[in-house]
Amino acid sequence: MSIIRDVATLGIDEAGRGPVLGPLVMAGVVLRPRKAASLTRAGVTDSKAFGAGPDAHERRSELAVKVRELAESVVVRVIDVAEIDRRVHQHQLNHLEREYAAEIIAASAPADKIYADGERMFAALAETFPQLFAKDRAEEVHVAVAAASIVAKTRRDELFGCIARRYAPSFGPIAGGGYDNAHTHAFLRAYVDRHGRLPPEARQSWAATSAYLQLGLFPAAKPAKPAKPRPAKSKRR
Repeated sequence: MSIIRDVATLGIDEAGRGPVLGPLVMAGVVLRPRKAASLTRAGVTDSKAFGAGPDAHERRSELAVKVRELAESVVVRVIDVAEIDRRVHQHQLNHLEREYAAEIIAASAPADKIYADGERMFAALAETFPQLFAKDRAEEVHVAVAAASIVAKTRRDELFGCIARRYAPSFGPIAGGGYDNAHTHAFLRAYVDRHGRLPPEARQSWAATSAYLQLGLFPAAKPAKPAKPRPAKSKRR
C-alpha cells in the first residue's frame, strides 16, 4: 500500500497578459494531494483546454467553485490597465508579475512546494523562495497550477464581461475577449471615432493600440486586388 505524503502545493498562474482590453489577473491555489486528486477527477486542467465562448466560461466557473471548496487557500490579484501601462513604459512588466507572485505567496496558506507557470518569468523568485520551481506549461503537470489558471481565467472573463456589458448599448456586442483581433479593433475604431481617444479599459502601452491610434485608426482590411486582365494572344497568320 502506497503512502501519499501530505504535501501542500501552491500553484501560481495568470490570465490576460496579452489582451488589448482589460486587466491582468493572477491567482494562487494551495492544494493537498487528496484534494488535488479530487479536482483532477472533476476535470480540472489547463484553462485554455476548455476553449472559448459561453460554454467554456460556464465550465470553468463551475470548476472554480469546486477549487475554492477544496483548496487550502485561493488568492486572486487583479492588475489594472493603468498599472500595466506604467510598468510597460518602464520595461518592467515581468518584474510586475514577479512582485504580484511574491504577494500571492505571502498571502497564501503555507506551502511545502510552489510551482509557477513560466520559467523565465518566475525563476528569479527561487532566490527568495527556495521551495519555488518555475516551469513552462506547469499547468499541464501540476493540478494546483491548473486550478490557479482556471480561477484566474474565470475572474478575467468576469471582468471583461463587465467591460463588454458597459459598452454594448452604444457599440453593440464586443466579441473576441479583448484580445488583439478584428472584433477588438472594430470596437476601438468606433470608440475613437466617437470620443477621440481610447476607452479607459484599453492598454495604451500595447502596440496593438498605441502604434495604430497615433495615426488615429486601425489598419482596415485591404480589399483583394482585381486580377489583371491577360493580354490577348495574337493569332498566328
